[in-house]
Amino acid sequence: MSSSQSRYRVKLALFVLCAIAILFLVDTAYQGLNTLSRLNIVEAERDHWQRPSEVIQALDLKPGNVVFDLGCGSGYFTLKLSTSVDQSGRVVAEDIRRLPLVFLWLRTLQRRQHNVSLVLGEPDDPHLPRQGVNAVLVANTYHEFTHSQPILAHVFGSLVSGGRLVVVDRQPHAAEQGSGNTAREDHEVSSDQVEKELRQAGFEIVGREDHFIDNDPLHENWWLIISRKP
Repeated sequence: MSSSQSRYRVKLALFVLCAIAILFLVDTAYQGLNTLSRLNIVEAERDHWQRPSEVIQALDLKPGNVVFDLGCGSGYFTLKLSTSVDQSGRVVAEDIRRLPLVFLWLRTLQRRQHNVSLVLGEPDDPHLPRQGVNAVLVANTYHEFTHSQPILAHVFGSLVSGGRLVVVDRQPHAAEQGSGNTAREDHEVSSDQVEKELRQAGFEIVGREDHFIDNDPLHENWWLIISRKP
C-alpha cells in the first residue's frame, strides 16, 4: 500500500469519526431541547394543583433574602423563588443528582435568572451555607431522606434566627398510617412524623395544613408544615 493510500484511509477514518461525533452531539442537543420543552409543559400543568404561590408565601421572603431549595430537581420552585427574592437576593438550588441540576442550569441561562446558584449535595449533607439563610424549602423531597436529623441539623445551623423551613409532601394512605409505617420508601411521609422530627431538631411549628392539596392528578393528598428557627 502506498503512502498516499494510507493517508487517504486515515483522512477517511477521521472524517467518519467526526461525522459520528457531530451526529451524536446534534442528537443530544435535540433530546435536551425536547426535555426542556417538556418540562415547561409539565410545570404549567403542575401550576394548576401544586399551589406554588401559597408555598412561596409560607416562606415569608423579602427582596434581598437568601433562600435554599433543598431537593430542587429540575427547578420547578427554584425558578419561581428567583423572582420572589428579586435580583438583589439569591436562590441556592441543591440536589444530589447531577442531571436535574444540568437542566436547571440551562433553564436559568435561558431565562436570564442570574441570582440562582447550584449545589450538588450528598444524601446526609445538602452543603448549605454555614449561616445567613433566610428560608429553606423542602418540597416533595422529605420522604427521600434516609436520615432526616443530620439534614435538619444542617438546615437549623444555616438559618438566621426567625428563618423559616417549609416542608411540603404527600400524606400516606389511611391503611399505611394505621400500620405505623412512615412510608418513606413509598414516596410518602406523614405530617405527624415530620412535625415530630422538626421539633426534635429544635424548630418551632408556625403552621400546619394537613389537607393542603386534597387531590392531585395521582389522587394523592399533600400536607404543608411551616416551621421556624427560634
